[in-house]
Amino acid sequence: MKKIFLTLSFTFFISAGSTWAVEHAFAFQGAGCGQDCASCHALSKDEARKLIKADMFKAEINDVKIAPVKGLWEIQGTTKEGKRFVIYVDFGKKYLVEGNFTPLEQLGKPPEMRKLDVSKIPLTGAVVMGNPLAKTKVIVFDDPECPYCKKLHEEIKKILEARKDIAFYIKLFPLDIHPKSYEKSKAILCKNSVKLLDDAFAGKELPKPDCNTKEVDDNINLGKSLGINGTPAIIFPDGRLLPGYVDSQTIIKMLETPQ
Repeated sequence: MKKIFLTLSFTFFISAGSTWAVEHAFAFQGAGCGQDCASCHALSKDEARKLIKADMFKAEINDVKIAPVKGLWEIQGTTKEGKRFVIYVDFGKKYLVEGNFTPLEQLGKPPEMRKLDVSKIPLTGAVVMGNPLAKTKVIVFDDPECPYCKKLHEEIKKILEARKDIAFYIKLFPLDIHPKSYEKSKAILCKNSVKLLDDAFAGKELPKPDCNTKEVDDNINLGKSLGINGTPAIIFPDGRLLPGYVDSQTIIKMLETPQ
């Protein structure tokens, strides 16, 4: 009889208190991993720096966050040369993964272009090709010894012959791999001369810089802060960054189809 009473009492408690049980059950749960992986996994910048031996390569860690694929940390950093990199480390902190993740829905589609804040790019000091009053302004980070910049230079001329509503603002951005480019850039900017830019791409000898402009150094620092590490780099009015050479028709098409 006592056993029956206890059974009935327990049954009654469960039935009558079911609402209370549902409402309070989770209050008695211990810590565990839920939807938020960061609730039980953590990786600080300092720990990431040690894991990937960043000090050995004189690299800086800029950010650490959960990767697009769960189970991995995404570590963003900058090399001593100013180039940005992204690598991945597993939650177990035993393996380094290099490469990119492509969402399946993006297969067969052109990659999304990175966008920059054009308000952070001063146009003063740039060498202007075209009408400075033109409504459409395209910014180009150029190196006077870069062969692909030379090719783009000719495509820009084609565009300017056909379109008077477009101007190109050339930010001279000499690369370390071109040792003579820095002095050439200074010479061009001292005169702010499209003619000297033409001469540089034509392989002609340029005069020595006759001023102490800091514009070249400012451009280098600006480019690094924007994540630009190669030339040419084309920045469209809406901020889209297109690294590398493309022909005039592609530039016009992109200008006419903003994202």
